Amino acid sequence: MKRKGAVLLLMMTVTVLLTSCWSKKELTDLAIVAAMGVDKTKEGRYNITLQIINPGNVAGGLEGGGGGGGMQSPPVTIYSASGENIVEASRRASGRISRRLYYAHTNLVVVGERLAGEEGVEVLMDAFDRDPEFRTTSTLVIANGSTAADLVKALTPLDKIPANKVLKTLEFTERQWGEDVKVSLQDVMKGLQSSGEETIASGFRIVGSPKQAQKLENLQESAPEATLRASGIAVLKQGKLVDWLYGKTARGTVWILDKIQGTAITIDWEGKKEAIVYKTVRQKTDVSSKMKNGQPHISVHTRVEGDIGEMEVPIDITNPKVITKIEQSLRKEIKNELKETIKHAQKNKTDILGFGEVVHRSRPNEWKKIKSEWSDVYFPELNVDITVEAYIRRAGLRNKSFLSGVKENQK
Repeated sequence: MKRKGAVLLLMMTVTVLLTSCWSKKELTDLAIVAAMGVDKTKEGRYNITLQIINPGNVAGGLEGGGGGGGMQSPPVTIYSASGENIVEASRRASGRISRRLYYAHTNLVVVGERLAGEEGVEVLMDAFDRDPEFRTTSTLVIANGSTAADLVKALTPLDKIPANKVLKTLEFTERQWGEDVKVSLQDVMKGLQSSGEETIASGFRIVGSPKQAQKLENLQESAPEATLRASGIAVLKQGKLVDWLYGKTARGTVWILDKIQGTAITIDWEGKKEAIVYKTVRQKTDVSSKMKNGQPHISVHTRVEGDIGEMEVPIDITNPKVITKIEQSLRKEIKNELKETIKHAQKNKTDILGFGEVVHRSRPNEWKKIKSEWSDVYFPELNVDITVEAYIRRAGLRNKSFLSGVKENQK
């Protein structure tokens, strides 16, 4: 009996100590924020634009209600509010919504180009990093040529939630093309706190009319008049937008940072421009530093392997000498691209390539002596040695060029 009484007493004690779901959040009470845009008003206040998911519309799609086509509802609803800071703006926005703003699923933060250029992104980071609900793994995007509000308000085909469209586009272009890069809030904070206080961020823009991009009618066209697209890489120096990188300069930057996942390189052949296309499969870039007579020197070594993607000239790639010649041309093309990228960064005195951080890690004592003059004196005149290894591993489903067979039949 004593034993049973002790067990009963223990059970009663545990029951009293157990708590209920004190922190539960009902879905019907939450406004799930998929994306946040931040701009600066003419009055100097922060204006936030929130992209909030309509769960019912996302699950059911853009469906008509009754006869004559019915009414259609967008998968997201947009709310905006202004304040002297991000917290105040968010609190003010809550006064317009019948639900509690929930930022745990906010995967995208868009900063307007004007705000990024005039004030910078540094002033925003504390609010994001301090909030326990907000994830610093969220992707940061700089609006290219527009406000953040325009990007956040835009509706997109294929992907019902526009924030997902931006994230997927960055992911796939980074994997396939290499002129864009997906960067998180955490990445930007680390870059701004690094030795050079310079970093990069993704760029996105609206192609077409921003007002048209907000209309459901735009999604009903097979070729929408207004769309969102990845556009360049934003260069941030001490948190402020100072430059945009496009094309080969953008790709060269991603390459040196060892973030290239895939791209296509074209080379000339016997007088024909862009005659051969080379698709990269894997690459590895290593950056090292050493000191010579008190001056820092950087070495960049990259090794790339890939396949022949296309040939517009009738050449025999079963010949090892031809393969060797193509590989030499590829090495030259890649090396020139990396050289131009480094020259561009040195001209603008923006060490987004992380050379200063390499010197800092490998030569900490020497770095202390040159740190204060790195951006203005040492980096612009830095000697950089570039070594490129490029190899062709496969030629696709055919060895001989299609044009070779055509010419042989014409003889």
